[in-house]
Amino acid sequence: MHQEVLVTRKHEQPRAHPKPGFRPEVQGLRALAVLMVVTYHIWFGRVSGGVDIFLLISAFLLTLSFVRKLEAGRALDLGRYWLHMFKRLLPAVVVVLLGILAATALFVPRSRWSEILSQTWSSLFYFQNWALAANSVDYYATDQSIASPLQHFWSLSVQGQVFILWPLLFALAAVIAKAAKIRIRRAVLLVFGSVFVASLTFSIYETYTNQVHAYFDTRTRLWEFAFGTLLVLALPYLKLPQPVRVAAGWIGLAAMLSGGFILDVQGQFPGYVALWPLVAAALIILAGQTESPFGADRLLTWKPLIRLGDMSYALYLWHWPVLIIYLIWRGREDVGPVGGTAIIALSLVLAYLTTRFVERPLRSLAWAEKKKRRAAVVIAICVALVATPVAAWQGGLKLQADRLAADAVRNNPGAAVLLPGYVDESDPGAPIIPLLSSLAQEWGNLDSDCSALKDGPTNALLGDCSTTLSTSYDKTILVLGDSHSQQWLNPLKRIGQDNGYRIITTLKGGCKFGDPSAGQGQECAAFNAAALDYALELNPDLVFVVGTDAHPTEPNDPIVPGLADAAERLYEAGVQVAAVRDNPRFEFNMVSCVETYGPDADECRVPVDQKLSGPVELRRQFDSVPEISLIDMTDLICPDGTCRPVVGNVLVYMDHNHLTSTYAESMSSVLQERLRQAVGW
Repeated sequence: MHQEVLVTRKHEQPRAHPKPGFRPEVQGLRALAVLMVVTYHIWFGRVSGGVDIFLLISAFLLTLSFVRKLEAGRALDLGRYWLHMFKRLLPAVVVVLLGILAATALFVPRSRWSEILSQTWSSLFYFQNWALAANSVDYYATDQSIASPLQHFWSLSVQGQVFILWPLLFALAAVIAKAAKIRIRRAVLLVFGSVFVASLTFSIYETYTNQVHAYFDTRTRLWEFAFGTLLVLALPYLKLPQPVRVAAGWIGLAAMLSGGFILDVQGQFPGYVALWPLVAAALIILAGQTESPFGADRLLTWKPLIRLGDMSYALYLWHWPVLIIYLIWRGREDVGPVGGTAIIALSLVLAYLTTRFVERPLRSLAWAEKKKRRAAVVIAICVALVATPVAAWQGGLKLQADRLAADAVRNNPGAAVLLPGYVDESDPGAPIIPLLSSLAQEWGNLDSDCSALKDGPTNALLGDCSTTLSTSYDKTILVLGDSHSQQWLNPLKRIGQDNGYRIITTLKGGCKFGDPSAGQGQECAAFNAAALDYALELNPDLVFVVGTDAHPTEPNDPIVPGLADAAERLYEAGVQVAAVRDNPRFEFNMVSCVETYGPDADECRVPVDQKLSGPVELRRQFDSVPEISLIDMTDLICPDGTCRPVVGNVLVYMDHNHLTSTYAESMSSVLQERLRQAVGW
C-alpha cells in the first residue's frame, strides 16, 4: 500500500529516505497496518481495519504534498502527477496479476477461470471495488463462499480513483481561494470538510441499509480519505506536551491493534464505526516523534519495521492471492498456524523481490520522468502486458465454446437421451458442455428488457424485467419468482417461439413468489406484493412459478409459503397458475464434484428420495390447492431416481442447486407437453 508515499518521495533513492517531510513513524505505522491486514486474513480469518488506516495515510501524505505546492504557488500540473503516480503503481500490479493468471492456469479449477479473468480487467483498470459491489448484491453472482484471489484489489481501486479525484479537489480549492481571496488552507478545509460530512452521512445511511454494497462503495469511503486531509490541516494547531503525546501514541497503537478483534469490521464498516482505526492512527500521527525513550515512535521507527513499510505495497498485493490460491489448490477453508506462517513467509519473499527488482528500478528510472509521453509509454506497456494474455485467454475459451456449440445437437443431447426412440449418434469422447469456464453464461434469459412494453411493469421494484421480442402472439405467460424460476426461461422462450406465446418475466434473487404476508422478509414481501399487483393488472393467460421449496439436507420440498393464497387471488381474477416442482438441492457443489472425482463418480450421485418428498406427500399438498397446476420434471433432472451431474453429455447443475440453462433447454419438448396437459391448452 505504499503507493501513497510516492507522492512525497519524488526523488527517493533505492536505499535512502529524503529528510525533508519524511515521517518515519508514519512509515512504521504503514508497516504495522499491513502486518495487521496479513495476519488477520491468514491466521484469524477476520478483517482488521488496517485497510482503513492505509486510506487515511494515503490522503495524509498526498495532502502534505499538494498543500506545500499550493502554498508555494507552484503549478499542480495534474497530467504529470497522474502519469507519475500510475507509472509507479502499475508495475507491481502487473507482476502480481501475471502471477495470479499463471497460478490460475496451474491450480484453479476451470469453473473459476471466467470469474478471475473478468476480475483481472477490473483490477487492472481500478474498478474492482465496483465489480465486487455489484456482485455483493447480485444473487446470481459466482458462489461467494470461495473468495476471489483478486478480491483485495477493491481497496487499491478505491485509492486509484481517489488519486484522480483528490488533485481535482485541490485544484477546486485553489480556484475558491483565489476567487474568495482566502488562505489556501481555509479553501481546502471548506472543500474537504464538505466531502467529509457528505460522505460520512451517506456512509452511515448505506451501511445501515445495504452494508455489503457499502463496504466496496467509493462514495462511502471518501470521508476516510477526507479525515486524513483534515488531519494535515489540524496538526499545526495541535501542540501537545510530550507526556500527552507519549500517551496518545500508545493509546492509538493499542486501539489500532485491538480493533479487529473488538469490532465486526467486515459487518459494520464503513459507517461511523470506522472512526475507531482512523482515530487510532490519528493519535499515532499526532504523537509524532516524541523524543522520549518511552514513546510508541521508538517501536514505529525501528529499522526492520521501516524496511517492511518500504515493501508494504507489494506485501499487500501478494499475501491475498497466495492465501486464496493455496486454499483452492488444497481444497481447504483455512490454513492453520503452520501453513499460515509459510504463506506469510512466501508473501514476504515475493514482496521483497517485487520491490527490489520491479518497483525500485522503475521508480528511479530517470528516462521515464523527463517527459510525460515516456511515463505514458511505461503505463501503456504495463497495461498491454496484462491485457494481451487475458484477451487471448478469453478469446480462446469463447472459440472453444462456439466450436462445441456447433456440434451440440449430435454430441450433447442432454435430456433428449431419456426420451423414447432416441438414437445415439454422438462422437466418441465428445466433450461435456457447457464448458466449466462458461458457467457464468448459464443463467436463463429472454431477448430484451421490458422498457418497450406498453403493458410492462411500472413499479420500480420490478425493474428486473425482460421479455421475448414478440410482435404478434396468442398467449402471454408471466414468469415470477427467483433464480429457480429463471432456470426455465430458455425452454419457455423456445416454447413461446414454437407456439406464438409472449413470455414476460420479473424476478428477484432469493424471493420465491407467494403471498406478501407469507413472511419471506421485508424486501421479498415488497417484491411479491408488486409482482402480484402486476400480474392482476396484466391479466396474462398464465403465471408460471416454482411451486415447491426443496431443502439441501432433508427429503422435503413443501409448497412455497404463501403461494396458495396468491394463486387463489389470481384464479379469482381468471388467471391460471402453473407451478413447476423445485429441483433437488445438494450440500456440495456438483461442478466441483465433477472436477474432483469425474462425471461418473458415485460421490456425485444422490438418490432423489433423499432430497424430495415422496409422491404421496406431493399429491396431498397440491390436491388441497386446486388453483395450481403442478408440473413435475424430476424424472428428467434425476433419471431412474438418481440425481447425477451429467446427463446426455450435458452438465445438469451449475452449482449446488441451479440447473444449467443448456440442460434446462434440452427438456423443452417435455416441458411443453406437460405444460399443455397441466393447463389444458
